Amino acid sequence: ELLLKEYLQKLPAEAPDRADAQKALDVIFSAAQHSNAAITEMERLQELWEVYQRLGLEDDIVDPSNTLLREGPVLKISFRRSDPMERYLFLFNNMLLYCVPRVIQVGAHFQVRTRIDVAGMKVRELVDAEFPHSFLVSGKQRTLELQARSQEEMTSWMQAFHAAIEQIEKRNESFKAAVQGSEGDSQEQELQCEELGLRAPLWIRDKMVTMCMRCQDPFNALTRRRHHCRACGYVVCARCSDFRAELKYDDNRPNRVCFDCYTFLTGNVLPEDKDDKKRGILEKGSAAGSEQNLMCSFLQLVGDKWGKNGPRGWCAIPRDDPLVLYVYAAPQDMRAHTSIPLLGYQVTAGPQGDPRLFQLQQSGQLYSFRAETEELKGRWVKAMERAASGWSPGEPSDGDLSD
Repeated sequence: ELLLKEYLQKLPAEAPDRADAQKALDVIFSAAQHSNAAITEMERLQELWEVYQRLGLEDDIVDPSNTLLREGPVLKISFRRSDPMERYLFLFNNMLLYCVPRVIQVGAHFQVRTRIDVAGMKVRELVDAEFPHSFLVSGKQRTLELQARSQEEMTSWMQAFHAAIEQIEKRNESFKAAVQGSEGDSQEQELQCEELGLRAPLWIRDKMVTMCMRCQDPFNALTRRRHHCRACGYVVCARCSDFRAELKYDDNRPNRVCFDCYTFLTGNVLPEDKDDKKRGILEKGSAAGSEQNLMCSFLQLVGDKWGKNGPRGWCAIPRDDPLVLYVYAAPQDMRAHTSIPLLGYQVTAGPQGDPRLFQLQQSGQLYSFRAETEELKGRWVKAMERAASGWSPGEPSDGDLSD
């Protein structure tokens, strides 16, 4: 090709064989492109075959339509253990293989735990002070909380996931656009992939709750242990999860679900054995997210009311109850152990020597709190002062204070 290009450059325009030389250059160029494409395809298939061998020939991924986009180790945030677990991901253009390292046996390095389709997958960054650089991968088969070792690594993984998702969506656009009339509603139904039972839920971590998220009875190690509803991911007790329902994301196999999900999924209404009583003033879900709260975070509870070395409590000022401070044992609890009407309280700084300490005081009542940082303390003081003065979310304010 290079020789022909140089020959054509030096060949006079009126030369009789110029047309033949140009035709020969086009043929050589086309052959070179075909050869390069064949080499690239062979390298891609060879890469797939090597991955196939590292998986112990367990998963059929050697397919001409598959492309390996990224692979590498990540940490899996466990809903039971406090320390993340080492895992390994293989991201293809159409699926994610979630694997665990294992002792090498006949060349096998990993064992496939879960295969998650890219179609319908959603990926987003998590804001978690305990686990920095974490992100959520939500697929139809399973939802994973993952942690990268750095911000750059997390960004790289998320870009790879978004590229795979975008490629799948573009490929399906032509099929969706062909649907007309009343059948067009199927696209909307297809996009509603987070409906109960259609997608694997994100399991609430055990340490985020101290009581059943359905009946609000406290957990203990002997008589009331923690279980997870496979439909909504809530942490519930055995009594509230003693039901089975078929879940579409698990090939319609019966799974353990809570009473509420069982009723929704099956349509069967069973008599509840709970007392028919009015909702208590403390039976208000903590709503750990900032969307439901004007202000929320962990605070150290100090002073005589909490004990000399009080525990950490999850404190929240809800948007629908903006004049009350609720204190929970854990962020996902459905019942607070203390509620403090803030109207009329004075918010003061704590004793000198501890800049993170602040207090609520009114008519002999004194509550003391310690924030993790001075900046967080300032936001809490501002939020409590507004509530103490009777401010409501509908009135003008100078910014949102929630985490």
